[in-house]
Amino acid sequence: MKKQLVKIGSNFGIIIDEPLLDSLGITIDTPIEVTIERDSLVLRPVRTISESDAAAAYERVATKHQKSFKRLSE
Repeated sequence: MKKQLVKIGSNFGIIIDEPLLDSLGITIDTPIEVTIERDSLVLRPVRTISESDAAAAYERVATKHQKSFKRLSE
């Protein structure tokens, strides 16, 4: 897909079609990380996890691997 830069004030931007954003689960509120990789400009959605989801994931891992963690601590 080819896109043309557009002037936005004293900067430039790229208009990204809504179906493309929808396919990646990106909304107007999704932070986007912009990086350069070799000769490419790369845009990636920043995925965040809530504190409660992180705590729940920790509990699942800690419970599942409790014996292994115990052996490692000895």
